[in-house]
Amino acid sequence: MELRHLRHFLALAEERSFTRAAARELIVQSGLSSSVRALEKDVGALLFVRGTRPVRLTPAGEALVPAARQALDAAEAARQAVRDVNGVLTGRLRIGAMHTIGHTLPFSSWVAQFALAHPGVDVTVRQLPAVRMLEMVADGELDCALVPVVPEHSTGLDVVRLVAEPIVMACAPGHPLAAEREVTLDRLAGERFVDTPADWAIRVQVDQAFQDAGLVRRTVCEVDEWPLVLDLVAAGVGIALVPEGLDFPASPRPAAALRLVPLAGIPLLRRVDLVSPKGHAAGPAARRFLEQVRDGLRTQDAARTPSAAVSDRRPAAPSPRSGARPTDRVP
Repeated sequence: MELRHLRHFLALAEERSFTRAAARELIVQSGLSSSVRALEKDVGALLFVRGTRPVRLTPAGEALVPAARQALDAAEAARQAVRDVNGVLTGRLRIGAMHTIGHTLPFSSWVAQFALAHPGVDVTVRQLPAVRMLEMVADGELDCALVPVVPEHSTGLDVVRLVAEPIVMACAPGHPLAAEREVTLDRLAGERFVDTPADWAIRVQVDQAFQDAGLVRRTVCEVDEWPLVLDLVAAGVGIALVPEGLDFPASPRPAAALRLVPLAGIPLLRRVDLVSPKGHAAGPAARRFLEQVRDGLRTQDAARTPSAAVSDRRPAAPSPRSGARPTDRVP
């Protein structure tokens, strides 16, 4: 059994597509197919159901996934043990990150610092819905993730709280609620909502808050990009519940600026957590990156004054090129 065959098998099992798996492994599709067939011959069983889209594992394939990951991790650990003699870090690092991570933490700087310090490590960053990334960390498809934790999907994970920021209501200036100092969930229940997808952590959190309050709300538009959510709100399509620290869109028309109104009666916060597999020995690259993130947070906390606490964050000002004023915030 060859390690490359196991690596190609896992790529196909995770990507569920011959095209994506082949691109990921930098081989042609025919080479990937040959590798999978060789592994199937070696183990004496079919590992994938032929003729399905997306590609689907057989029961034998499902059983092989954790063993294949363990074998590849053990091989990498053996290589690294030898490289450690020379103090060189190599291997791979697979990170998951929420799409808006840059609005809350210096994530790109952390990744750049790591990549420059360890050129022998291949770094992959995946940005997917929170629930999917939590599943990938638990399954060993990601080494770690910076993502809001959804409690129902936190089994088998080590979670370190990084930061938190208030969730506020965003609406157009002409909306009836725009002049309010704060709003309660029951005031919002009858409104039209522009929402993120159901598997985004903030959507899960907001849905749960309304459910706990015994309230029903209506989603009139669901999109998977924050800029589009905010643009639709500014256009008057509906309201949205958003993290206060997002980079809000600028408009050449000042009247189109968004209004942000705090929520009353409920401490609704969007959190960002550092997540890694519980009880699973992280690889050398993952351990080094986790240490770097923790060191970066300690430095950031030491430099931050009390007035700059996360709970006091304000939306960023728009780009000067737009000629627009910053997003309005109700005092």
